[in-house]
Amino acid sequence: MKNKHRGLQITILVIICLILAGLCGGGYYLYKKVNSGLFFEETTINGYDVSGMSCREVLQVLKEDYSAPTLTITEGGEAVLTLTLEEMGYTIDEMALLVDIQSCMREQNLSLWLSLRGGNTFEVEVLFDYDESVFTSAVAAENFSVARTTSADATLEYDGTEYYIESESYGTEFDDADLQVLVKDYVDNLVAEDRPQEDFEIAVPESFYYIPAVTSEDFDLNTLKNIYNSYCKAVITLTFGEEEIVLDWSTLQDWIIIDGELSSIDEQQVEDFVYNLAATYNTLYLPRTFTTSNGETIEYESSDYGYQIDQSGEIEQLLADIAANTEVTREPTYSTKGRTRNGVDDICGTYVEVDLTGQHIWYYKDGELIIESDCVTGKPTEDRETATGVFMIPYKQTDVTLSGGTGSSAWETDVTYWMPFHDGQGLHDATWRSSFGGTIYKTNGSHGCVNLPYDVAETIYNEMEERTPIFLYKTE
Repeated sequence: MKNKHRGLQITILVIICLILAGLCGGGYYLYKKVNSGLFFEETTINGYDVSGMSCREVLQVLKEDYSAPTLTITEGGEAVLTLTLEEMGYTIDEMALLVDIQSCMREQNLSLWLSLRGGNTFEVEVLFDYDESVFTSAVAAENFSVARTTSADATLEYDGTEYYIESESYGTEFDDADLQVLVKDYVDNLVAEDRPQEDFEIAVPESFYYIPAVTSEDFDLNTLKNIYNSYCKAVITLTFGEEEIVLDWSTLQDWIIIDGELSSIDEQQVEDFVYNLAATYNTLYLPRTFTTSNGETIEYESSDYGYQIDQSGEIEQLLADIAANTEVTREPTYSTKGRTRNGVDDICGTYVEVDLTGQHIWYYKDGELIIESDCVTGKPTEDRETATGVFMIPYKQTDVTLSGGTGSSAWETDVTYWMPFHDGQGLHDATWRSSFGGTIYKTNGSHGCVNLPYDVAETIYNEMEERTPIFLYKTE
């Protein structure tokens, strides 16, 4: 009986020992599980099976997948820039994410029995840090694989003949800020999702591109073109012998007054131009310096020979020429003209010279002495003395009867060659005289004319053109 009782005790003791061993083994197992630092079987975080993973392994998985999406920016269907989230300044807040994962681990361990039986399903928030400077540097047109082209306004161009409109061009430049707003809004929504997202594309909207401010249809531009083309072909060449003054579009452009669709020429500008023209090229009634054949210098206070521009007539003609919008070459409109000119030189080596003191005459043509001779000029009295000065021989005539005086002082003389120069005085042949020069003029001088030997008068008459200048002077 004792043996039976002892056997029961031993059996109970063995059972107790087995139970204690089981409890110790189970406890050790649970201890090992809790302290393994790994997630239990059938555990998911944000849909990922993290069974057997450590917190840092889970962090790495989540980091890689949530950071994986790339942005591709396209233009016209072609990729021009591809960026990762990190390249755009979006980086996962690893510390905050790790803390959340560790919190899941603690929650797992606190509900150990349930966790071991059925696993756990956890959700964590994957937060991103944002670096604006990195973003604005990355999301910029300068990083595109296709270079930017600039939009250009339509412009008014001149080909030397007429104006035309160079059409506008449309480029690909845009404000980076517009693109950055679009991209950031999209990326912000993407990183706010609770699950990783796919790669994505954004097309640059056509509305982003700078457009020309002025197109070929611009009303003002077309109006200006039409106005300019109504004047720009005018080229007025004013000749002063071999010297020319050209009035063309380079000057006329500044003379146009534009009022809406209407235009006119600023007449004050035209008047100023003609005034300056006259100030430069008028020679009539101006002082002159003359070098005689004997080398003396004669100063004339005024000259009755020369050119004078008719300023009102020239203004009127210029306005007509400009309105005609064509090319014209002409002399200025003169009120008085000499024989010829080259710039301000209105003598050009062709003139008659009379020395009243020396009683001698010279005729030069184009700088060459044609003939010289003694002569007889007016008797040095108030009513008969030959005038001094610079005059024009306006015309020449043959077979003329000269007359003058009244009553008993009246006279008439027939001459073959007559070349007047001032107030009834002129050059002519004097066949009644047998000698010329010396002091004849003092006692038997003319009535103011310059008397010449017949052959001399004939030569001058035949060689000389109308409006030839004549210089008459006295020497000491």
